[in-house]
Amino acid sequence: MKLRERIKYKTKSVLKTLNACANRCKMDPTTDDQGKFQGFAGKRKSQSLLKTIVNVGHKFLVLLMRWLFKTIYGERGQKMPPIRNLILMESASSLALKIRTRKLTSVEVMEAFIDRCKEINPLLNIVVDERFEAALKEAEKADHLIASGTLTVEQLATEKPFLGVPISTKDCIKVKDLLHTAGIWKRRMIRGDKDARAMELMRKAGAIPFALTNVSECCMWWESVNTIHGRSRNPYDTNRIVGGSSGGEGAIQAAAGSPFGLGSDIGGSIRMPAFFNGIFGHKPSRHVVSNDGQYPRPISAEQEMFLAIGPMCRYATDLKPMLRIIADENAKKLRLDEPVDLKQVKFVYQLNDGGGSLVSPVDHDIRDAMEKVMAHFRSTVKADVRKVCLEKLRKSAPIWFANMKHKEEVSFDAQLDNLEGKINPYVELLKWFVGQSNHTFVGIMTAITEHRGVQYGSSQYHYMVKQRDELLEEFKAMLGENGVFIYPTHPTVAPYHNEALVRALNFSYTGVINVLGLPSTAVPLGLGREGLPIGLQVIGNVNQDRLCLAVACELERVFGGWVAPDVLA
Repeated sequence: MKLRERIKYKTKSVLKTLNACANRCKMDPTTDDQGKFQGFAGKRKSQSLLKTIVNVGHKFLVLLMRWLFKTIYGERGQKMPPIRNLILMESASSLALKIRTRKLTSVEVMEAFIDRCKEINPLLNIVVDERFEAALKEAEKADHLIASGTLTVEQLATEKPFLGVPISTKDCIKVKDLLHTAGIWKRRMIRGDKDARAMELMRKAGAIPFALTNVSECCMWWESVNTIHGRSRNPYDTNRIVGGSSGGEGAIQAAAGSPFGLGSDIGGSIRMPAFFNGIFGHKPSRHVVSNDGQYPRPISAEQEMFLAIGPMCRYATDLKPMLRIIADENAKKLRLDEPVDLKQVKFVYQLNDGGGSLVSPVDHDIRDAMEKVMAHFRSTVKADVRKVCLEKLRKSAPIWFANMKHKEEVSFDAQLDNLEGKINPYVELLKWFVGQSNHTFVGIMTAITEHRGVQYGSSQYHYMVKQRDELLEEFKAMLGENGVFIYPTHPTVAPYHNEALVRALNFSYTGVINVLGLPSTAVPLGLGREGLPIGLQVIGNVNQDRLCLAVACELERVFGGWVAPDVLA
């Protein structure tokens, strides 16, 4: 449907909604003996009318901005350079096997990915720091260890399962000697004094860190742009966003610049970039993977529960071995080696959030793909499939915002100043308008609006905490020990650069899962009609990550998983 036709259709729909709302108001009882009811009902209806008007206005704004951005950017961005080296097409697990069995050398593999990063980075701006020379030396050492015969192939597979394989991560997860800025100007010269715990465990398993990828400012927005490293671009269409805050990591995986990497997720920061870039990303269950070595650090115990480091990769088969390594001693909680019989798995799905305020409708491509997935499990796998409607998901954004509040006196304006003081967001806003601020518009506005809305300890805060707890109980009862919930990762494909500003609450599809502490895997399902990745998320009960990963592997087998961006015309 052309944009002009869509606007005409939406206009009719809006007018119809407003008329219906006005008619409902006219039909309300207004007799004197119903005074109390009249006052209460009148208040609720005026609030409802205001909410309707705001939502209608927002829909017009979204359509207007889509037309504007499409006009500015045109149909497509620059084309990606093709993948010529077949090493780049291998999974991390396959590369590890070929390295330890001497079918490939670690040096060959490292050189291939370094060359690819140099080829794609001028176009995508995703690698913000590197240790290429040091990584090549470590690759040589890995090859010497294998050649020495000190450890058998079986011992290498057990003790160093990813020996010699390059790994990347985002610029908020500490890597020794690499930048550790989290996109914050005040931290632009800070480097890691040691590895974050998750990266330390990956190194112990033989992986070799070689590249650091871009993030959003302070890792609190879903487009990866900051004033230190600039803006990252999507390999499927450089006019589109890569997501955030693990956006650079999502893009480097999609562009075959790295075989696998680590991301972190407090509101969807693994799963949204995975979705926008057509790769796999897993947010583990709460308290499974150590958050040690991240900046910004979780401010409260609850935020520690919401935040999770997890794997990002092109192939579903890499998810489980990565998770097993970074979960360390907690891996036994997940029972990852227990086989999963998909015929015994209960599939529950919901096609949208039920109509959350200021949240975009789910694209038809995504809905159609989800229905195809459910048809597969219903007819081919012969599994139990059921469609549901969880009403509380409409409140996903308010639930996330309220539960992110904390009593500690660590504000966002202090985070932007590296906890050495506080920025003045109003001064920074004036400076931003004349191009003199060291902060992004989103960062400044977040600092300005942080103390608005629901406040910690208020009655509304406690109400939203209760809503979260009740929703979690619904999930637990619904999923049990053998159920998964299939849900959109995001309602739309990757927006144009800056377009997320008018679609800010779309992150709620992922954010609500963080505050519930549930595991969730973003699964790609190929490309939609715009040539951009589509997909879904598979959500399990607490510590039932293995179910999510098993479903991800099945969907990759049936629907193809990652699609290389350079196949596009």
